[in-house]
Amino acid sequence: MPKMHEAHAAQAHRHDRAQLHGSAKPSAVDHSRLVSPFWRHFLEMLAAMVVGMVATGAIFLSIVGLTTWDEVTSQYPTQALLAMAVGMTVPMVAWMMYRGMGWRNSFEMAAAMVLPVIPFLCFVWFGITESAQCGVYCAVMVIAMLALMRYRRSEYSMQM
Repeated sequence: MPKMHEAHAAQAHRHDRAQLHGSAKPSAVDHSRLVSPFWRHFLEMLAAMVVGMVATGAIFLSIVGLTTWDEVTSQYPTQALLAMAVGMTVPMVAWMMYRGMGWRNSFEMAAAMVLPVIPFLCFVWFGITESAQCGVYCAVMVIAMLALMRYRRSEYSMQM
């Protein structure tokens, strides 16, 4: 019986030393703390936009009967730009409302997403480009979103 008590005491001593020196197994990692609320919010909005972009592209392709997005942006550049602007904005605004961001923030973010399409529409209408340039538009839109988020950093950095 004394040997069993010694074995238990030794095991307890090793456990105490491991905790003291930080070599004990860590408890479950809180993954929500690995990404700041600001970047988590941005990534959530980006994910909603990607879902909207893919869905819009698939619907547009099936409606016009073309097989590639390049064909769509060449044959229907204005419609492709407008469809992408709306198709990415609506799910992003819906996600923001679901997360409690309110109408003002959602409206401002929608404007940051839709306003950059205007120069790209003008490029098409004035014959500067022959296709929609959706990829460049998306890049400019993401930069506009980040600029707005940094301008209102305190609101986009709140825990949700």
